[in-house]
Amino acid sequence: MIALLDRLRLFNIREFTTHWGRTAASLLVMAVSSALLVAVSGISGSLTGSVARLSAGLSGDAALEVSGVTDAGFAASVRDSVAAVPGVAAAVPMLQASIGPDSNRLLVLGVDASGAALHSDLNSAVQPDQLGALLDVANGVLAGPAAGFTKNQAVQLGPVRVTIAAVLSGKQLSQLNGGHYLVAPLPLAQRITDRVGQLDSVLVVAAPNTDAAQLTSAVTAAVAGRALVAAPSAKAAQTGSGVTMVRFISSMGAGMAFVVAAFLIYNTMSMALAGRRPVISLLRAIGGRKQTIVRDVLAEATVLGLIGGAIGAGLGVLAGRWAIGMLPGAFTQVVQARLQYILPWYAIPVAIAAATLTNIAASAVAARQVYRVAPVEALAPVGASRVDTVSRRLRVLAAGAGVALIAAAILIQRAHLGLFATVALGCAFGADITLAFAFAGPIVRVASAIARRLGPAGVLAGVNIDRAPRRVWATLMTVTIAVGLTVTITGANADAVRAARDSLASIGDADAWVSASAEDMTPTDLLPAGLADRVAAVPGVGKLTQGQMAFATLGGTKALVYGVDPDTDYSMYRQLDVGIQQRLLHGDGVVLSRDLARTLHVSTGDELTVQTPSGEKRTRVLQTVSYFSALAGTAAVSLTLMREWFARPGATTLQIDAAPGVDRQQLIEAIRAVVPPGVFVFSGAAALDGVSKSMQQGLALSQVMLVIVAVISGMALLNTLTLALLERRRELGILRAVGSSRRFALRMVLAEAAAIGVVGAGLGVVFGLTDQYFYSLLAADVLGIDVAFRPGPLLAVFTVGALALSLLGSIPPAVRAARLNIVDAVSAD
Repeated sequence: MIALLDRLRLFNIREFTTHWGRTAASLLVMAVSSALLVAVSGISGSLTGSVARLSAGLSGDAALEVSGVTDAGFAASVRDSVAAVPGVAAAVPMLQASIGPDSNRLLVLGVDASGAALHSDLNSAVQPDQLGALLDVANGVLAGPAAGFTKNQAVQLGPVRVTIAAVLSGKQLSQLNGGHYLVAPLPLAQRITDRVGQLDSVLVVAAPNTDAAQLTSAVTAAVAGRALVAAPSAKAAQTGSGVTMVRFISSMGAGMAFVVAAFLIYNTMSMALAGRRPVISLLRAIGGRKQTIVRDVLAEATVLGLIGGAIGAGLGVLAGRWAIGMLPGAFTQVVQARLQYILPWYAIPVAIAAATLTNIAASAVAARQVYRVAPVEALAPVGASRVDTVSRRLRVLAAGAGVALIAAAILIQRAHLGLFATVALGCAFGADITLAFAFAGPIVRVASAIARRLGPAGVLAGVNIDRAPRRVWATLMTVTIAVGLTVTITGANADAVRAARDSLASIGDADAWVSASAEDMTPTDLLPAGLADRVAAVPGVGKLTQGQMAFATLGGTKALVYGVDPDTDYSMYRQLDVGIQQRLLHGDGVVLSRDLARTLHVSTGDELTVQTPSGEKRTRVLQTVSYFSALAGTAAVSLTLMREWFARPGATTLQIDAAPGVDRQQLIEAIRAVVPPGVFVFSGAAALDGVSKSMQQGLALSQVMLVIVAVISGMALLNTLTLALLERRRELGILRAVGSSRRFALRMVLAEAAAIGVVGAGLGVVFGLTDQYFYSLLAADVLGIDVAFRPGPLLAVFTVGALALSLLGSIPPAVRAARLNIVDAVSAD
């Protein structure tokens, strides 16, 4: 053990301190990758965990939950039917509704004394004595710890003015919906939300020794299709499916970050081992075994991975908290619970383990060269050793792997796996790297040829490139990855936002929209009764068209349902043929987005069963269409049918078309004057901009990844060029000794970097455009719409940026080469 510690101290720890820049670069790469993984886990855990925590806090001992198909709930008579089922010890009615502005929504919980049977987090609030105290206060409610109210404060909630009878406290009550809720007697909650006689859920407590399967079957029969029957935890699962896009794209970003990290670490360790060849030679010469040297390298990689992963985990927690606050409202709206930062217990251990294993795997591949180095051969300069050549067999295997990855990407794309089709993009990215490795020889020769055209210093730079093909290829691929990812992500994001905007372009045709939600939110809240008549009476209003949206559960899948009327500008309706439009308005069936139809396993002409508060309804699928469904699948029905099926009278949106000659902005101001507070009025153009804004915010994580990859690539480039300088330190000293100037040494290093930058940027553009085109093919599965591939106008900027990155990374080693002391350089080794 003492010998092991001495060896690590002399040969490994010494390397850490001597080449601290390389150590810092490796730590940074691992820390960033680990941070991304923890951040993604935090986003995913917060989206689903917030709903799960709320559901668990309210359900307590409940074995089943009867919940509404939509937020309209179901008739209170369903509770009586459930209570009469044998084996039901308690059927606890509950109303859950969000009120207030989007930025500070409160959850209103309507309960009665039977809630005590649940033994939930609300148990102290639903005890008979507590509810009795509420009855002593006119319209009294209990406020959650973070609701922002004080005892005896009078508050206007909807049509009712209530009094805060008490402010709840305690850890469990603070965790429930983040403490942002109000507890009211059930009849009062129904009046506050204007839903007298309606419930959102019935929580079923089973009698002792009751068979769970039989109870579920009996309750389902008693409900008779008027509501959904499932375990209380099913609501969190439905929410998880609604935000799958956010979770999956974030996970793909973290995965690609680890792929980039593995490549860059391989690059760094390979160059480091090349630089430590004299040390390896010494160890071999005095009897050191190859296995021992490799174990020391892997131990070094383990330590770096653990430290980098731990640092990144702490940064990831901060990044996750920031990202949760930055998610657009349209993405979090489907959650229906206040988002709290909830980091899964496994997130940090998994991130540290992933960082460590990635570092070990990449270092192990680089450490293979130890087995190929003989003691005498290790003292040879770079380019003269067998280590610096790549066997034909390995290149053929790389080419085969690249072709296999391309085939896998094509098969995955054609299999239409929904969001998971994005795995094909990872296969395409892997194919880029493996094929570039297979053709490393021609690629390096092109870089050498370009360098030789840059004058006498360039000729010498070309010789240096030819002598170290592996180092040059690794450095060149660092630039390629940075440019390729930038082109792919920037171009794919721009294509996606453009396609989403184009698919919804018809909403911009309206002169004005009236909604209970802001323009960047999905309008699912019902507008006040009678508002449509008041708005229609505003001078200048030429035509008013009502519409309605709601999240509903179709076939166990959460979907967004549109209720449309004639003349609506909803894009899903506008892209239908006139015949299908008429059949839809007559209530002959429904129209589904392609992704929802695929999830429900139906197609045009098939029969679809829809659960509604009035029982199951059978309808026909009239058509499936391409439609932007990033959060949930989408369905369209007639407004009349939607009101009838889902017991949601009224409208969530009013589409306004101005009378001829009326100024649009003046009309909007006139409408704002007649709508109540909390109702939004905005132009069609603003509604369309809201869609683009939500998309861009939702893709913010990928933009952050771009910055990170650029920084990592710049550091890796600096590191490898510095290592290359150290390898050539003696020959640079000899050049200086025979009369070359400092300026010549400076130009030589810059010429090499410029050649690497030009070739790397060119490859990056080719790979980036190829992957961007491939993403456009995958978009139909990922986003539900057809995305047109359009090369962006910034390609030239990216290319020049890559060249600038190469030159910037080469400046420190170039300056170091110019300042090299001749005596020290010649006496090296």
